[in-house]
Amino acid sequence: MSRRGGGPVTVLNVAEKPSVAKSVAGILSRGTFRTREGRSRYNKIFEFDYAINGQPCRMLMTSVIGHLMELEFADRYRKWHSCDPADLYQAPVTKHVPEDKKDIKKTLEEEARKSDWLVLWLDCDREGENIAFEVVDVCRAVKHNLFIRRAHFSALIDRDIHEAVQNLRDPNQLFAEAVDARQEIDLRIGASFTRFQTMLLRDRFAIDSTGEERSRVISYGPCQFPTLGFIVERYWEIQAHEPEEFWTINCSHQSEEGLATFNWMRGHLFDYASAVILYEMCVEEPTATVMNVPHPRERFKYPPHPLNTIELEKRASRYFRLSSEHTMKVAEELYQAGFISYPRTETDSFSSRTDLRAMVEEQTRHPAWGSYAQRLLEPEGDLWRNPGNGGHDDKAHPPIHPTKFSSGESNWSRDHLNVYELVVRHYLACVSQPAVAAETTVEIDIAGERFSASGRVISAKNYLEVYRFESWGGSVIPGYEKGQQFIPTTLTLDSAVTRPPPLLCEADLLSCMDKAGIGTDATMHDHIKKLLDRGYATKDANTRFSPTNLGEALVMGYDDMGYELWKPNLRALMENDMNEVSVGRKTKAEVLESCLQQMKACFLDARVKKSKLLEAMTIFFERSNNTDESESQTAGEVVRRCNLCNESHMALRKNRDGNFMVGCMNYPQCRNAVWLPGPTLEASVTTDVCQTCGPGPVYKILFKFRQIGIPPGFDVNHLGCIGGCDDILKQLIDICGTGSRSQARRAPGTVPSNNIQGSNTRQSNVCIHCQQRGHASANCPSRVTASRNSRPTATNPRNDESTVSCNTCGTQCVIRTANTEANRGRQFFSCPTQGCSFFAWEDSINNSSGNATTGSNSGGSGRRGSRGRGRGGRGGQSGGGRRNSGTSFVSATGEPVSGIRCFSCGDPSHFANACPNRNNSNGNYY
Repeated sequence: MSRRGGGPVTVLNVAEKPSVAKSVAGILSRGTFRTREGRSRYNKIFEFDYAINGQPCRMLMTSVIGHLMELEFADRYRKWHSCDPADLYQAPVTKHVPEDKKDIKKTLEEEARKSDWLVLWLDCDREGENIAFEVVDVCRAVKHNLFIRRAHFSALIDRDIHEAVQNLRDPNQLFAEAVDARQEIDLRIGASFTRFQTMLLRDRFAIDSTGEERSRVISYGPCQFPTLGFIVERYWEIQAHEPEEFWTINCSHQSEEGLATFNWMRGHLFDYASAVILYEMCVEEPTATVMNVPHPRERFKYPPHPLNTIELEKRASRYFRLSSEHTMKVAEELYQAGFISYPRTETDSFSSRTDLRAMVEEQTRHPAWGSYAQRLLEPEGDLWRNPGNGGHDDKAHPPIHPTKFSSGESNWSRDHLNVYELVVRHYLACVSQPAVAAETTVEIDIAGERFSASGRVISAKNYLEVYRFESWGGSVIPGYEKGQQFIPTTLTLDSAVTRPPPLLCEADLLSCMDKAGIGTDATMHDHIKKLLDRGYATKDANTRFSPTNLGEALVMGYDDMGYELWKPNLRALMENDMNEVSVGRKTKAEVLESCLQQMKACFLDARVKKSKLLEAMTIFFERSNNTDESESQTAGEVVRRCNLCNESHMALRKNRDGNFMVGCMNYPQCRNAVWLPGPTLEASVTTDVCQTCGPGPVYKILFKFRQIGIPPGFDVNHLGCIGGCDDILKQLIDICGTGSRSQARRAPGTVPSNNIQGSNTRQSNVCIHCQQRGHASANCPSRVTASRNSRPTATNPRNDESTVSCNTCGTQCVIRTANTEANRGRQFFSCPTQGCSFFAWEDSINNSSGNATTGSNSGGSGRRGSRGRGRGGRGGQSGGGRRNSGTSFVSATGEPVSGIRCFSCGDPSHFANACPNRNNSNGNYY
């Protein structure tokens, strides 16, 4: 593309970092660029003239600082308590420019408006391609007809930069989409599990922490957790190891030519008696006979493959004790200064087009390895060898290699010197011949037992001369002839014990991650650093990793659930899917749908099995003594969106008295709560969604009730809904009361509620029956009348069941059996109609010619409407009048109760659910 009339075009060039922009501008302009300020004081603009394929250009070179945009949830989902964490798997996400990069965005917009071309100089990997499209989005928003091209380079040297600008290409949309997919998957999975873990565990346990951030967030990362899994698994392997003693026979022979040490070819025995017998046989007939002396065999030790990122990190850790994160920081600085090629690459084989000898020639001036580099270039030395092919090629960058000679810059640290030396010596080694040695193995026989000794003589060190980090130990053994006999100098029976494998060092951990496909060459060091920063693992002076109590507890909890979230398999599949996106075999949408659907199922099931995580934490941590109930409000399972504030969700939890409730996670701003039946022994939220209640989803709760706490005829196990449709829960709350706290501890102006729908009756004081203010629902004057006209909520009697007609409302009453100690097995009738107080013992009806003993609506103790075995622990009344002397009061299970008084004010004329002073108590409800 060129401007009409052949005039110069204005080209906006954008690099990934300010230092790279300055280096590229310096190379292309030969140091004659002009500098001016941009909106961001860190991202300057360099101007110069240049010709691209003969087209005169006015070049504007500027930069970003890594990613220009961030992926975030929509505003309503960003607050932790604003939604059920499970909603994050389908919540809308957007890319936006964060506040600290708005100035960079403004610079790009201003320069794009006056430009014709946009040339992208971002790092040539997937991440760089994704940043490139972020730049494209910003620039095209202000000028849609920009001509866009991509520069591909691997080193900040003249040859690479000039070649890149003269061979511009199209940016790779597939690479960018693969990164988009990874970002979205990581955001959704990480946010959901992090919120789940933190809200569940943070306030329940006293987690030791040296940093405030760690105590605030217990994070989860899809790559971070499998990395932690490698550390924990090795630690468990060591802990499970039981040392076992073994025995071996050792033999040596000293002659005039030297010492030969022979190893028992059985290796070792774990049975002491057998070892002693064989040893005594050797001692009784100690003469050794040489059985085999093969001719020396030529052995080769091959140089390493060309250097990629993982090998650089592993070898820097092994040779210099540098962390992978610090190694990449130093390598990045060397790259930006132009001394080595791009340090993030998976490639370990050179292209046939690469001028390998030119890179060697650069190093001939170095005082330490210059002479070796010179010998490499001499044909008569026969030292040169084309490098091996490691079999990996990311199609973006060549292996890491030196690009410019240096004997050590004045501003370099010891780490810079070490990393640069490693890169140079590794490159010189990989273009060298392998080391050569002659190896001999001698076998001898003593009393039928075989022993062997090996010797190696290095005939040509070759690459080992320059690659000082490796050695090939050689030992010379005396000459022996077949059939020769001698008496051993020493013959001993020695014992030892088996040892567990060592803790993983950083090089081992990187190897595990690389083999399992966890992370990429550019991100592996970040995952390791996060484990250390978040207190999940520690690293000792030998770079060996151990899990902390928190790290081990988290892995143990998920392992006990039956999920292998800490194993690499799941993440490896995701990484493979992202590779498929990058080559066009799968679409971004397909990968997102499959990965997120699978992980959401894992998340929902993990939440149901949260007790496993709590049990694991209990092994390592004490329960928190200062856990405030308002704080622990968040540690629950989400049931539904709050139907009062509509800004947060309601979660199932236990209060400190052990009673179950469903409360708003936005407490104390919102105090909406639904107290569950008092006899609830266990409760857990399931993945079943109620098809009746709304706004959805409303998740059903699996209840387990105390057998002694519920009336006969109710099942101890119940799958129920708190949305308002569940008659069984309504009946149990009417009969047994809720598990809420006593009246003295409720907040001023609140009233207890049996409202399963969870409306805010505690704040609004609105009766749930007539929707009028001024009285509680339990004392509603229209309640009895309404209930008489309503259909009974109890199940219909079967044909073979005895029934009687209620003499109050006419409903058929089914016979039931009491299970209390005083009346166990005794049968009774009670009216199933809510608000009706009819009750009669079956034997009293038979003995009284069918006349049942009943309680009046004004004074009788009805099963419905009483608190039963709830917090009050007494039978209750549905009406507010004084009881009659002839009335028989019974508990919810049919046991007669005497001396009943209101447990709120002590007045014997009424029960607590009809107490006129009920709304005047002070105290906190929660």
